[in-house]
This record gives sequence, C-alpha cells and structure tokens, in this order.
Amino acid sequence: MRPGRVGGRPGQAAIVRCMTQKWEYVTVPLLTHATKQILDNWGDEGYELVAVVPGPNAEQLVAYMKRPKQ
Repeated sequence: MRPGRVGGRPGQAAIVRCMTQKWEYVTVPLLTHATKQILDNWGDEGYELVAVVPGPNAEQLVAYMKRPKQ
C-alpha cells in the first residue's frame, strides 16, 4: 500500500472510521491550604487538570478536571 492511502483498491472509496474520545468531567472546590493534596487525590483517580478559575469568593478556587470515559 502506498503512503497516504487508506485500504481498498484503486478506484474504490475507502471507509475511514474515527473513534472520538469521550470524557467525564468534575468540578472540584480547591482549599488553598490543601490544593496539592486535593489535585493529587483526583489525579490518582485518573483525572487530569483542565483549568482553575476563581470561585464564588476571593478566597476560593474551582478546578475543572477530566478523565477518559470508561
């Protein structure tokens, strides 16, 4: 098969199926005195950090996390 070609014979259309990753998300309030421990615990559960944004007041932060859906 030549590079850049996907299956089939010349003149035949090839069907290409693309698997898209599905994710599950969680929002986590972060306590400033335990931020690393909170993020490490969620990381141990397979989540990765997507963003940290300000919470409802100046002292709080909220982490948005995701992991592949099973």
